Amino acid sequence: MSLLLGTHRPGTTWLHRLPAGAKLLGLVLLGLVVVLVRGPVSAVVALVVAVGLGAYAGLTAREGLRTLRGLLLVAVLLGGFQVWNNGWARAVESVGDLLALVVLATVLTLTTPVDEVLDALVRALRPLRRLGVDPDRVALTISLALRAIPTTVAIAEETRDAALARGLERSPRARLVPLVVRVVSHARATGDALHARGVGDD
Repeated sequence: MSLLLGTHRPGTTWLHRLPAGAKLLGLVLLGLVVVLVRGPVSAVVALVVAVGLGAYAGLTAREGLRTLRGLLLVAVLLGGFQVWNNGWARAVESVGDLLALVVLATVLTLTTPVDEVLDALVRALRPLRRLGVDPDRVALTISLALRAIPTTVAIAEETRDAALARGLERSPRARLVPLVVRVVSHARATGDALHARGVGDD
């Protein structure tokens, strides 16, 4: 697996021992700081802090680079767009903020079982029931999204390996068509399973 976002790895660091609710709150606060504090320097500092937390939590440099590899195209497009419209400073800020947020989210899921994160989220959202928010449904949506990320990456890797085995490594069609078909099939199977359990019928 090349993507660690959504994957839990047991450990003994204080980040692993910290309650899920505290880590979730910390992620929200750090995310707000990253978004609200403007400038390329703050973005670089945020990325350094995020990488430092990842290293402390057991994330190696190789794993971190492999995790961010999936964002490379997005980062390049975003950076190029910002350079073209707003200059290098804004490009560094945007790309740095994006990578810092992804690394921080990876640290959260790396040090915390997904079930504990979802339980903390349900408890945090419970007061919002009177406003029409369904905490269980929100948690289910986030759970499906977290589990879909590594599944989609695994399907992409299997599709790539199959194309390489057939000597079609340069054929976008040999990679994209099976990938799209399998991802859609997986999504439909997930939807059918939820429907069979009565989820979403109300």
